Amino acid sequence: MSKLAEYDGPILEIDKLSISFFTRLREIPAVMDFSCVVQPGEAMGLVGESGCGKSTVALGVMQDLGVNGRIVGGSIRFKGRDLSEMSAAELRDIRGNEIAMIYQEPMASLNPAMKIGKQLMEVPMIHEGVGEKEARRRALEVVTDVKLPDPERILKSYPHQLSGGQQQRIVIAMALMSKPALLILDEPTTALDVTVEAAVVELVKDLGKKYGTSMLFISHNLGLVLETCDRICVMYSGEAVETGSIADVFDKMQHPYTQALFRSIPLPGADKNARPLKAIPGNFPLPHERPPGCNFGPRCDYFAKGLCDIDERVPMVDIAGDDRHRSRCLRIDEIDWHAPVEASQTTARTEPGNVVLKMDKLKKYYEVAANALFGGGATRVVKANEELSFEARESETLAIVGESGCGKSTFAKVLMGLETATEGQIILDNRNIEATPIQARDTKTVADVQMVFQNPFDTLNPSMSVGRQIIRALEIFRVGRTDAERRERMLQLLDLVKLPRAFADRMPRQLSGGQKQRVGIARAFAGGARIVVADEPVSALDVSVQAAVTDLLMEIQRENKTTLLFISHDLSIVRYLSDRVMVMYLGHVVELGTTEQVFAPPYHPYTEALLSAVPIADTKVEKTHIVLEGDIPSAMNPPTGCPFQTRCRWKDQVPGGLCEKEVPPQRTMAEGHQVKCHLSDEILRGMEPVIKVAAE
Repeated sequence: MSKLAEYDGPILEIDKLSISFFTRLREIPAVMDFSCVVQPGEAMGLVGESGCGKSTVALGVMQDLGVNGRIVGGSIRFKGRDLSEMSAAELRDIRGNEIAMIYQEPMASLNPAMKIGKQLMEVPMIHEGVGEKEARRRALEVVTDVKLPDPERILKSYPHQLSGGQQQRIVIAMALMSKPALLILDEPTTALDVTVEAAVVELVKDLGKKYGTSMLFISHNLGLVLETCDRICVMYSGEAVETGSIADVFDKMQHPYTQALFRSIPLPGADKNARPLKAIPGNFPLPHERPPGCNFGPRCDYFAKGLCDIDERVPMVDIAGDDRHRSRCLRIDEIDWHAPVEASQTTARTEPGNVVLKMDKLKKYYEVAANALFGGGATRVVKANEELSFEARESETLAIVGESGCGKSTFAKVLMGLETATEGQIILDNRNIEATPIQARDTKTVADVQMVFQNPFDTLNPSMSVGRQIIRALEIFRVGRTDAERRERMLQLLDLVKLPRAFADRMPRQLSGGQKQRVGIARAFAGGARIVVADEPVSALDVSVQAAVTDLLMEIQRENKTTLLFISHDLSIVRYLSDRVMVMYLGHVVELGTTEQVFAPPYHPYTEALLSAVPIADTKVEKTHIVLEGDIPSAMNPPTGCPFQTRCRWKDQVPGGLCEKEVPPQRTMAEGHQVKCHLSDEILRGMEPVIKVAAE
């Protein structure tokens, strides 16, 4: 081990790596000709769509490819030694000690039956043979390092007693226990709220500096990579297509796929009417169906027949004058990389029509037993929604944003009739529906208010064809008099969501995530829905697919004059899509206004923190840095006074401890712009913008 410790070259050298998985039918090449170097203390971001081979590279580094996976070419060297030449005992010594990995789902790495302290202490006791007392001291130190409150209590807790963000911090603490030389992070913040994500990313950066750890950061979020990494490697269909420093790749991109990725994400300045996003055409190729020549050729704007499709692998070439900047494109010198984006089809802004939905002082409380497991003890009240009031108009997109636990989904359930309101009114076309559960609603009301869910995998019946599932919805909504009429309407709905009619006979397992989400949208519109609640409809999809699905929702909305209630925590998409924004915190509406009003000062302090937390993939954007301390309080035991006061950085500006005593009134800052805050008008109006775009 001493020889490894003294090594002062690159921490990780991956050279022309090829990894295949072997099935009974064929060899499936997952990664081909992949090269990447990570220097000491350097953070390398690995980005690309699902299925491009990012995680396979990470598992190759960990030498954990399972029974079917094999390295079929190239090498992976860690501190100068080829990992594939090490014995099982040497690999065990290195894994978790010199190379640590943090996975996407924290509970996959934690033992649910073992206290946190014991799990953390195991790492140095197994890898370094230290005693129990020293192991506990180090466990306490890393829990303090990852900024968890009351470290002693945390060590005595079981994993299920911690929130998702706290669990992820424990996994990071566990990975850092033995001060590894290389930390691999595989989408470590995907399941976390944007504010928690900002804190975890900040933490990883700080700890990387403190321990001098090199990092391989796998993500599909370009904004996160910009904020955490020094260098980036863009992957497409098993190959690295472009690699270089963050500044070179973001500002001087030299591969059509990198360019297409950036054009499909909503950066500041994108506008759904004037500057719509440009989705990448076509679909990602399956590993055994890759085209000849350039893998990206069939989807590329610059494809040249007879050049890009010759039956040879396209090599990586150096970009002169840049810092280790390389690209896999045969037409680099012919493409004008600075040409403005061709204007895609612009559309006229739709004017919102009449009010179709009105909520007035809606409350939703749940009574739960204090001892929920055995039903004993006194009951306690969970205040999920507190006095929600707003209106939604025809053809309008109203975004509802906030962290997990703020009451977004509860409000959606009450609107859908899956729950009934405790107090207040929901008025749909002059009819009160707040007390009518879904089974008591008439067919028209059910058809009028429909939902598109976050995860398309959970909402389709795996044993029923796509066409049959849409026809089933048509039967329930009593659309069409005969089977033939319903079948024709089903085919029209597939046209509406831009899916080939042949998909009617496919089973859900034969569809990609984006295609499944389109089926979910087709089903929601089967009965001519007037209000569609879209609950995080694109968060499970790749960025390139997100653009196509959001585009589709906009197009259907324009044609059908649908009211869209868009629930999301991704403020970049909210800024691009919505006409008005409602910000929720712990059951309260803390800010409501047009998108322009909410994204510019004066802000509610919570909105300000939310905007600061959003990763933006643009080197010209400067953000005020605000990290929210602590977790969102429990709705079962909310703080007194203002719900946000326990995490607010402005609280000291309000005299007399008012924030801790009284719930603030809803104040009107401008026409249509409301803020629920005790801060004086003078302080609110003097706030600085959180997001600034530097002049060219």
